[in-house]
Amino acid sequence: MPNEFTAVVEQDGEWFIAYHPEFPGANGQGKTKEDALQNLSEAIALILLDRGEKEIAAGTGHDLDSVLLEADAILKKT
Repeated sequence: MPNEFTAVVEQDGEWFIAYHPEFPGANGQGKTKEDALQNLSEAIALILLDRGEKEIAAGTGHDLDSVLLEADAILKKT
């Protein structure tokens, strides 16, 4: 089962900004709320992929296929 995260979306003028408190540095923006959430999902997927690759290289994490599946599941949720 894929992880679920709570997104915070704020409007700043004509732009929407989205972020996840659980993922410092991950944020998305867009002209619509949906665009901001999609961009945020992509940022989180990249962070998960990066973390997974580092764990795999250190021999402490899951295999690359499981990390890619988790990242893909997050992208498909939006």
